[in-house]
Amino acid sequence: MARIEKRIASKQKALVAALPFTKSNYQILGGGLLCIVLGYVALAQEPWDGTMPLVVAPILLVLGYCVLIPIGILFRRRTSTEGTTQPLEQRSENSH
Repeated sequence: MARIEKRIASKQKALVAALPFTKSNYQILGGGLLCIVLGYVALAQEPWDGTMPLVVAPILLVLGYCVLIPIGILFRRRTSTEGTTQPLEQRSENSH
């Protein structure tokens, strides 16, 4: 019975910290949204066979949807503990 409670508790902890967005994430997502809006505005320009609708708009839309939005979702700043390596003695002490 205790094993089941432990599994439930570990699942609840994982769900609480599922998407830790920071200010940087929201700024990147906002830039992606702005890029997408500008792409649709460029797509609606006259004449329909001009440079803006045929060249600039697809570039902006692909940049927004395929580059900026995924980066905004996946971006995470490195903390001081992630970037540093521990000496071998400390690793063995921490694992026990």
